Parts: sequence; structure tokens; C-alpha cells
Amino acid sequence: MTDTAQYLIKEEPFYQSIANEVELYEAAYAERLPVMVKGPTGCGKSRFIEYMAWKLNKPLITVACNEDMTASDLVGRYLLDANGTRWLDGPLTVAARIGAICYLDEVVEARQDTTVVIHPLTDHRRTLPLDKKGELVNAHKDFQLVISYNPGYQSLMKDLKQSTKQRFSGLNFNYADAKVEAGIVAKETGIDEETAASLVQVGHVARNLKGHGLDEGISTRLLVYAARLIKQGINPNQACRMALVAPITDDADISATLKHSIDAVFG
Repeated sequence: MTDTAQYLIKEEPFYQSIANEVELYEAAYAERLPVMVKGPTGCGKSRFIEYMAWKLNKPLITVACNEDMTASDLVGRYLLDANGTRWLDGPLTVAARIGAICYLDEVVEARQDTTVVIHPLTDHRRTLPLDKKGELVNAHKDFQLVISYNPGYQSLMKDLKQSTKQRFSGLNFNYADAKVEAGIVAKETGIDEETAASLVQVGHVARNLKGHGLDEGISTRLLVYAARLIKQGINPNQACRMALVAPITDDADISATLKHSIDAVFG
């Protein structure tokens, strides 16, 4: 029998609510509605789900989706060992059995034929067929399915089917406004608020370049990385170039624009 304690969030994760997303999620969980959290990379979607799992005192099983993930990776497979074959539940099956919140992170990265297996868990059936095992798993009453989705990755080849999207309720996330985001960076890292505000200012310059040479702007996560480097004594200009420029672009012109903005902010 699976020990659910190993999936509980022991300490409160820091999460700064922006609007009424906590209240909305609690209502969705009370009805066990599947939830889609939508927003750009590094804006706090995963942290929010961790926080809600902690607040509700429910086990959380997170799956980092990727293009090589198969349905068997989610639901389980037979394995060979010294005693013959044995069945090993996948993370989705474990979550359905024990009543965990199953969080499929960046679900758009998974193959569409893989995401189809979640459909029976997202409607009135709340079941998971294990075809290879010949078993139908009825989801625990506490089970909830949550997916994250970055609309910025939409393309003809990488998008969720409408038949999948319309099985979920949705929460829209975005980067916080400048003052709140600076407070988040300061709280996360212990850096002074003036420096945090300066980092956010650089971040906003990059976000304005999205669609004009950048696929994604600088995330709150990267701002936190830069702040941590500065806290270790790294010169702010160098910290920003390492954490805010190098990870997001290889384009010389875009890099020069970002470096210019860093120089303008930090001198």
C-alpha cells in the first residue's frame, strides 16, 4: 500500500496571491473539478499548486511532461524481475488510487495520444482504464487532476486539443505588477527591495521584446536567480547577464539591447 505521507508538502511554500486565485481553486477542489493553470514560463504556476496542496493538506504528485512521455509512463507497465513479471503503477494511477492532486506540468509538451488517457478522469466517470492490466481504476474521492499550460507555446504542432481543453476549468496566471513582483523577489531571496525593484525593471524591458525577437520574456524565476547571485556578492551587471540574458537569447542584437537596459538600470 502506498504511503501517502511521502507526497505531502511538509512546509508552507511561499506564494504571493495576486487576486482571488486561492479562493477559486479551493472552490474547484471542493467540487473536484479538473483545473488548468495557464500562463507564461516562470510566473508561479507550479508554486501555486504546491501551495494549494499544502493549504488543503493533500498529497501532490507532479509529472514533468515531455515529448517522449508515453501513456505507459503515466498509467504504469509490467516489469520483469527475478520472480517474473510485476505491475508498476505510473504516477497518474498512484494519484487516482490514493486521492492525490496529480499535476501534469507543461502538458502541451506531451504527445497528444498520451494526453488522451486522462480524459476518463476529467468527467463524470472519474475512472482510469489500465488496458494492459485489464483493470478499471475508480478514482479516490479526493483525487483531482491539474495541468499547466503555456499559451505562448501554441503552434500547429504543439497545442492542446479542444476536446482536452474543454474538460478543465481554468485559471489565468501572469507576471505580477512591478511592485508586487519586486516584493516577491525580495521575500524569496532576502535581497533589499531597491535591488529587487531594479531587477524587475530589467525584466519588464525583456517582456516588451516578446514577439519582437524573444519567444519568452524574463520570468520571475530568473529574476530570483539574479537576486541570489547578487546576494552572493556578484556584481549586479554580471549577475543579470548570467541569469537574465544568457538563458533566454543567443541573438547578438537582442543581447545587446538587454545588456544596454541592465547598464541603464544598474549603471
